[in-house]
Amino acid sequence: MSEYEHSQPLAGKKAVVTGGTHGMGLAIVQSLVDRGAQVVLTGRNEAGIEKARAELDPAAARIVRSDATKSADIAELGRVVEQRLGGIDYLFVNHGVAEFKTLEEATVEHWDRVFDVNAKGAFFTVQRLAPLIRDGGSIVFTTVSNDRIFPGLSAYSAAKEAVRAFAKVLAAELLPRNIRVNAVAPGFILTPSMGVAELTEQQRAEFIRDGKETTPMGRPGTVDEVASAALYLAGATFTTGTELIVDGGFAQGLG
Repeated sequence: MSEYEHSQPLAGKKAVVTGGTHGMGLAIVQSLVDRGAQVVLTGRNEAGIEKARAELDPAAARIVRSDATKSADIAELGRVVEQRLGGIDYLFVNHGVAEFKTLEEATVEHWDRVFDVNAKGAFFTVQRLAPLIRDGGSIVFTTVSNDRIFPGLSAYSAAKEAVRAFAKVLAAELLPRNIRVNAVAPGFILTPSMGVAELTEQQRAEFIRDGKETTPMGRPGTVDEVASAALYLAGATFTTGTELIVDGGFAQGLG
């Protein structure tokens, strides 16, 4: 546990993390639990849920099977959060999906799927859970370091830009309750999927190699580094409406 974690315990704090059963989301959950918070987290993939269940203390973390594209699941998530936690201090909207589709390959179904998960699902999750956030609480979205664009990610890049846009609107709307709304924007982060659905092992290796070559710091980031940034934003009491880029200098064109 870091010096920051020792000096800023979260005992008594309550949080929700969507997309919390793997990768960056699981790292956020683990950081919260390690620092004493009670957490409700969501996942959709059964294997991921079981893996997270084996790693997390059930006394501190409750896993909810939930699909952010389904309004009934969002409503049920709200019910579970009310029952388990009552009011919450932090909401981390981390769920997402990326799919590579070029202009020629893209379909209406592909665009609908990517936007339903990343943008629509994120917005309506906040709509349901915002009444449960205590005044003075915090919402942190996961977006993406989007200033340098990759071919084939039109839908994903656009959906994350939509999240960044409405995060600023929600920051303004929630000012009367002193609820801060920010976003953490990862670059190349070392996760099992590298943030892209259905990568083969060869594609994952190529993605990691590209990340090393194009990231000025010469390596992909870690999920713990993203979690540290997300928790910083959650506790940053005079910061709202901003996006914190965590990408090793990638978007800034350093090096």
